[in-house]
Amino acid sequence: MKKPVLVIKFGSASITTKDGDIDERIVLEIARQTAQLQATYNIVLVSSGAVAAGKKYLTNYEGTLSERKAAAAIGNPLLVGTYSTYFKPFKIALAQSLCERQHFANRAQFLQLKDTYQELWRNNVIPIANENDVVSNKELKFSDNDELATLIAVGFGAEKILFSTSVPGVLDAKGQVVPEIQVIDKEALSLARKEKSAVGLGGMTSKLNFARLANQMGIEAVIFSMQTEDGILKAIRGTTGTVCRPQTKKVSSRNKWMASGSLIKALVQLDAGAVEAIKNRKSLLAVGITAINQGMETGEVFQVADSDGVVFAVAKAKIDVIDLASIHKKRNVAVAHADDIVLL
Repeated sequence: MKKPVLVIKFGSASITTKDGDIDERIVLEIARQTAQLQATYNIVLVSSGAVAAGKKYLTNYEGTLSERKAAAAIGNPLLVGTYSTYFKPFKIALAQSLCERQHFANRAQFLQLKDTYQELWRNNVIPIANENDVVSNKELKFSDNDELATLIAVGFGAEKILFSTSVPGVLDAKGQVVPEIQVIDKEALSLARKEKSAVGLGGMTSKLNFARLANQMGIEAVIFSMQTEDGILKAIRGTTGTVCRPQTKKVSSRNKWMASGSLIKALVQLDAGAVEAIKNRKSLLAVGITAINQGMETGEVFQVADSDGVVFAVAKAKIDVIDLASIHKKRNVAVAHADDIVLL
């Protein structure tokens, strides 16, 4: 039987010390616990920490884009070398996978990435993914590795995604872990504290937003801490951290890719009638569009929002769209076919 896919993301704060050194005690625990899961899952590790590990080698580091790229170039081999050292006793080989946003935006490139991962899994090799900070274009960067992990999870149809962070889970107003979130709505998002770690890019808001996308695509997400004993193993069982429950709906592989991996070109707002039509699986007609933030060409992907600006779908443009005036001249023309619209 084909093994389900498991994606585990480790933030910089969860695998480095306060001084920026890679926490070898944590890496050993990752190796030990992951080794127990390899027979059950095809595993992808998404690990931050390269910049944090490399920046101490740069004089007067201030965190500029060029400095971050240089720190990543130094830190990546240090990071992967440390992982390899601690996985070796468990007879598990690792592969480095440096990803860029375009690898997910272009479906042909994404399918090549998917084929590579499947070849690695067939040979019992675990890929460690990270953003290719050294060459990533500023405009095409991932927001953080929470996004990268989610794109991999959604694109590969993962069963679960685990987010390891510096706190034991999503905390309520009293500082207690919220054990379960059924739906990540505005109330759930309000639990996220605004601060970020000193070494990371993301934060709890990032994790909840990407956990929400994973849930919408039928993937369970767990936010937990490696400081918890057997944290990974307990997170898999749902007995630690915060478990975010998946929605039960079938989405094709192509539409999962479109909902998560595509570079979003524009935001299109609709009137109430068009919103209802889209939710009833109808095509998007020009007459229902009330606002467009920028033009797009045939084949480009755009977000679809209601009158309040709440995004509820993504779609692929069937025609060129210049601006609102041009589209209203085509009132009964389909801007996106129903088969190219994915409800979120």
